Amino acid sequence: MKTLFNKLSSLSLWQLAIAMIAISLIVRFASLAMYPLMDTTEARYGEMARIMFETQNWVTPMFDYDVPFWGKPPLFTWLSAGGIALFGNNEFAVRLPHLFVGMGIIGLVYLFAVNAGKSRSEAALAAAVLASCAIFIVISGAVMTDTALTLGITITMASYWLALERQSKTAGYLFFVGLAIGLLAKGPLTLVLVGISLGLWICIGGRWLQPFRVLPWKSGLLLMLAIALPWYLLAEWQTPGFLNYFLIGEHFMRFVVSGWEGDLYGTAHNEARGTIWLFAILAALPWTPVFFYQLFRRFRAGSESISNNYIKFLWCWMLAPLLLFTFAGNILSSYVMPGIPAFALLIAAYQSEKPLTSKIYLTGFITPALIIGAVTAISLGVTGKTGENSLMSLWQKQPEAQFSDLYYVGHRPFSAQYYSDGKARKAQGELDATIEGLNQPAFIVHSTKEVNVFDNCEKRGNSDKRVLIYCTPDNG
Repeated sequence: MKTLFNKLSSLSLWQLAIAMIAISLIVRFASLAMYPLMDTTEARYGEMARIMFETQNWVTPMFDYDVPFWGKPPLFTWLSAGGIALFGNNEFAVRLPHLFVGMGIIGLVYLFAVNAGKSRSEAALAAAVLASCAIFIVISGAVMTDTALTLGITITMASYWLALERQSKTAGYLFFVGLAIGLLAKGPLTLVLVGISLGLWICIGGRWLQPFRVLPWKSGLLLMLAIALPWYLLAEWQTPGFLNYFLIGEHFMRFVVSGWEGDLYGTAHNEARGTIWLFAILAALPWTPVFFYQLFRRFRAGSESISNNYIKFLWCWMLAPLLLFTFAGNILSSYVMPGIPAFALLIAAYQSEKPLTSKIYLTGFITPALIIGAVTAISLGVTGKTGENSLMSLWQKQPEAQFSDLYYVGHRPFSAQYYSDGKARKAQGELDATIEGLNQPAFIVHSTKEVNVFDNCEKRGNSDKRVLIYCTPDNG
């Protein structure tokens, strides 16, 4: 271990950054198939992708068979369903496309820094910080919506700067392509986040007419609508009511009402106002202490006036999700994701202005080590995080599984739906009533708290929380 540390310490900052990127991505890639889809988010979205591929309905993601999911646009589902089409239905397949999107963002951060006139070492460091940032690399390998949203916003913000600084028409059009990707990833939230970032940027410099001078608004908006609008129209046509729920419910009620009861698909979150800032501090680990130390050194030296326009722009980009969600209670830690690329670029920019010893950046190797430890712990079942993969695997091995129904009494986890290929159904009553109401043999999964013994049932297996039994109708 000491020899490895010495070898890494002897690398140049460029070499260290490349090693950090490579190790982080290799570890995350290797981990994709090593642990099951977890309830609630990953298993739910994985099941939607499985249903999309099975039914070949590529317009509307389905919460369950014949139950449309109006909570998010379909880009995350398209990604995972595409993975299933290529690699079959498994954890690796549904996660891999999201990791590829994350890798694309890392590449974009590098290219943006280079095209913004930064050195190759600064660009590589920004990409390395991003690749080893805990929230980014973990979510990039997960079945979630936030990585695709971050891709759209990264394209949009980077394109705006390049359109401004280099008078690039291509960058001007890419600005609207990024917005379209965001609209297909998470909806109008993209416009709000970009609007806050650019609004701050315009206000602090009095650049009131700048956006109208640097962007091709007429043709750009047409391009954005040509990419994103057809899906919105098709979704409303296929399942009427979608636009009202998605635009009003998801983008207004969810934001302003903690524990919003109108949520059709689960329990809304209720965090204390301002919690997003704590989420950001934790999400940016292990780089948060380095960032605060960089700021401390600059303030102590009297140089933190933020006179550099590039740094001002990055701050506006980074702060947008934090400002938006400061007064929202219905939040998750993943909501900070769109600002993380700017955070990584800021650390690299501060390093170029006032360098720290390169050994400080060995910090980035903590993340892949933690991923290995976390995946091992989940696989061994010592974290308390469980899915239904083991119980459903046991169910599939039963000789009666192919021609018998499968019922869950009480709560039916999304992972049960995913790992049973959609065959797990929720029982309408309690355990006794479910067994008494059987017309044909069936498997029933119930809580281990249930201690009832039935003459017409036999135990076939169990997990920490549930028991699998096989019951036949009581014809007596």
